Amino acid sequence: MARALRALFLLFLLAGCGGSPAPEYKGSDITGADFGNRLALTDHNGRSVSLDSFRGRLVVVFFGYTHCPDVCPTTLSDMAQAMKLMAPDLAAKVQVLFVSVDPERDTSETLKAYVPYFHPDFLGLRGSAEEVAAAAKEFRVVYRKHMAPGATGYLVDHSAGSYVLDRAGRLRLYLPYAHPPAAIAHDLTTLAAAGE
Repeated sequence: MARALRALFLLFLLAGCGGSPAPEYKGSDITGADFGNRLALTDHNGRSVSLDSFRGRLVVVFFGYTHCPDVCPTTLSDMAQAMKLMAPDLAAKVQVLFVSVDPERDTSETLKAYVPYFHPDFLGLRGSAEEVAAAAKEFRVVYRKHMAPGATGYLVDHSAGSYVLDRAGRLRLYLPYAHPPAAIAHDLTTLAAAGE
C-alpha cells in the first residue's frame, strides 16, 4: 500500500513538471525555422523597410502581384476579414505585408491603389528584380512569369501561403492558401496573447 501511495505521489509531482501546454494553431507551427529572417524592400509610400521596422508587431508576409486573378485578392480579402474578427487592440498589433513578385508592373502607385483597398493598414512592398528575388529566396517562395495561351499579358505563378512572424521577428506560422479568416484570426490572436 505504501509503495502504491509513493507511486501515486510521484505521478502527481511529474504531472506538475510539464509546464503550460503549447498553444494550438490552425495553421502550421514552424517555430525555429531557419529562414524568413530578412526582408529589405520599399513600401508603397516610398519608405525603405525591413522586418526590423515592424518589431513589436506580429507580421504577416504574403508574396503575390496586383494583376493576380484569384489567389492574391482572395488572400488579402481573407486577411482583412480576419482582422475584423479580432479584438481591435490585437488587430492593431498586426502588420500585413504584401510583397510584389512583379516589379515590372507593380509600381509604388499601383500597390498604393491596390493593397489598402483590402485594409487601410496593409502595406505593399516592392523592389528591383534582384531585391524581390532575394526576399523570395529568404522566405523560400517560388515564382515565375509565363504567358497563357490567348492572353494579352503575362501571369506570374507563385507560392500561395502566408508567413507569420512574432513580435521579436521570429518566423512562427505558415498559413496555407484559403486558410479560413476565422482560423487566421484564431492563430493571430493566440500568438498575440502568448506575448510573443
